[in-house]
Amino acid sequence: MADRLRLCMAQMTSSNRYAPNIAFAEDAAAYAAKEGCDLLALPEVSGLMTLTPQDPEAPIGTAADNPFITACKALAKAHGLWIHTGSTPVTGPEEKTGGRFYNHADLIDPSGQVAASYNKIHLFDIQLDGKPPTGESQRYAPGDATTLAQTPWGAWGLSICYDLRFPHLYRHYAQAGAGVLFIPSAFTVPTGRAHWEVLLRARAIENGAFVVAPAQVGKHDDGRKTYGHAMVVDPWGEVICDMGGDAPGLAVLDLDLSKITKARRQIPALTHDRPYS
Repeated sequence: MADRLRLCMAQMTSSNRYAPNIAFAEDAAAYAAKEGCDLLALPEVSGLMTLTPQDPEAPIGTAADNPFITACKALAKAHGLWIHTGSTPVTGPEEKTGGRFYNHADLIDPSGQVAASYNKIHLFDIQLDGKPPTGESQRYAPGDATTLAQTPWGAWGLSICYDLRFPHLYRHYAQAGAGVLFIPSAFTVPTGRAHWEVLLRARAIENGAFVVAPAQVGKHDDGRKTYGHAMVVDPWGEVICDMGGDAPGLAVLDLDLSKITKARRQIPALTHDRPYS
């Protein structure tokens, strides 16, 4: 297993049209390849950020025919790069979705093939004081399966945004062998200010794992504002990258994966679960 991962992490201000988001991915993949990166990691809704998923100007199809995913496959192959698509809306079986969409992530290998896929399990249905309800479940159906991706750098656990608030998901991944946990996100500004960093650090510390959290930032075409602060946290809970809350961009980091073993050796909490009543 390789013990170093050179990561290019993206912070985006995604559009409600595919073309600008694909253009960003093209530039990001070229930059990641130039910097010798192994992986490009994109944020939640990197392919399409929209409150009106029935928009005829940006039609949503299956993962197999989605324009953004198709572009990412071509970019991965062209640059010999792993790409985590973050997420983008796709259609699913009517009997499972009831006509709604999946918030869907793919991990694409350097041959341009999908190595692993994940549909967001926990949906963002909250009611902040003084704000309209978010109602993600009105547009999206929940996924019903975890995804542990096998890579040359070991197992990776896939998740998306609001999943962050469900720590048992990440413990499941870590106890199954995941040393890197992906949490691509589009956090609101109020919840980001209050909870983003502390939750990311907690998930890293609890599991002795790297947390990679690309993020959306700024004001979007559909009127929403996102918090930014795309972040990487190491297995000891140290924030080794924070991209700030002002603008999109790219950050290149070298992850020393031996820190996973070191953290888990010193605090072997993953082996200390006890039954209780």
